[in-house]
Amino acid sequence: MDRENINRKQIQWFPGHMARARRILGENLKLVDIVLEIVDARIPFSSRNPEIDRILGQKPRILLGNKRDLSDPNQNGFWKNYYAGKGIRMHYTDCRSGAGVKEVLSAIRETMDEKFKRFAGAGRRPPVIRAMAVGIPNVGKSSLINRIVGRGAAGTGDRPGITRNKQWLRIREDIHLLDTPGLLWPKFEDERCAYRLAATGAIKNDVLDVQDIALFLLRYITEQYPGLMEEKYGFSTEKMADPADILFACGRRRGCLAKGGAVDLLRAANLVLDDFQSGKLGRITLDGPELLNPAEQ
Repeated sequence: MDRENINRKQIQWFPGHMARARRILGENLKLVDIVLEIVDARIPFSSRNPEIDRILGQKPRILLGNKRDLSDPNQNGFWKNYYAGKGIRMHYTDCRSGAGVKEVLSAIRETMDEKFKRFAGAGRRPPVIRAMAVGIPNVGKSSLINRIVGRGAAGTGDRPGITRNKQWLRIREDIHLLDTPGLLWPKFEDERCAYRLAATGAIKNDVLDVQDIALFLLRYITEQYPGLMEEKYGFSTEKMADPADILFACGRRRGCLAKGGAVDLLRAANLVLDDFQSGKLGRITLDGPELLNPAEQ
């Protein structure tokens, strides 16, 4: 990957089911009181779809940073404070263990408290809160919904975009949740955003070259988490300026060898990505303060 040209290329794609997801989101917005916007805690800035932000407008929302078990705790605090400054309430969740789910239910009730007070003041029974879950593909939205609902209610899978149809789910008597398909935006103005999404598995590996994704990831890790590669793979990157050399060393160290002993770089790239996505490399966040304007940092 040519670092000099990293901003010059616009990645454009928009599968048919994404256009349908955008239409569904707009149609159902008027049916709900509050939105749960689910993002990947490792990329809490890059995994926010600007299309979703535009469609939701001023609708009350709670931002959920899912997969918190894989993200850097220090960065979790930074982004929670950042969004609080924007007037957006943020909570972190782990769809695998269920951590943070109880806080989500409390946050929904607290956010809608004014509506309950209005009905109570008029002597009327409070209405059911209707919430809608939105987000890009493969941020663990369906798995998190299963945790919130407390049963296997939403179909889940490892491939981006598996949730297709509208689903109303009863969280409890007074809270119902509408699930919606994952929605990506038509094109990425900044190629680095696309690489972050690809590294976490939010977009398929056939959109970008797998080796380029791994090189992007390795460069970021060596710059932001120095010493991590030595800790996890057993070699120092101190004298390796080129991430291609690091990928080569990873492949050799982990036995990704083709016939004749040559390093299989494609296999090595997939191994690095798998190790990152599964958490074997530790808790890493790919979005940092450097993404923001200086005044926002």
